Amino acid sequence: MALPDTQTKTRFVVEFPINASPKILFPYLATASGLSQWFCDDVRYADGHHLNFIWDQENHFAEISGQRLNRAVRFVFLNEQRQTVADANFLEFTLDSSQVTDEVYLRVVDYSSGHDAAEQQEMWESLVAKLREQVGG
Repeated sequence: MALPDTQTKTRFVVEFPINASPKILFPYLATASGLSQWFCDDVRYADGHHLNFIWDQENHFAEISGQRLNRAVRFVFLNEQRQTVADANFLEFTLDSSQVTDEVYLRVVDYSSGHDAAEQQEMWESLVAKLREQVGG
């Protein structure tokens, strides 16, 4: 989970096949109510394009910096004053479909610091398992 700090950052990328259409999946990736069902303890709209991700009763504000309906969304995390910062942590979800097999893939890009790659893999596998339970895929 992308939390703001000043340590060395890494770009962690992982893909998961999910048995659900992008139209069904996208609200779980791009809305506060959808994200709160699988991603963290709670997500609330703060104002405009800002969301408050809540983990362990701690607030982490992010801005929706890019979104393509039923395709991709990017959240850029803000500092404690809710301002954008250089080299900010971000989280990006992209949905890709195979024209040949009709499979849908969720690609996660987690740009943050302080994570071991094996730990991140395990964390995302657990989170995506929760997502699959929600969408039936």
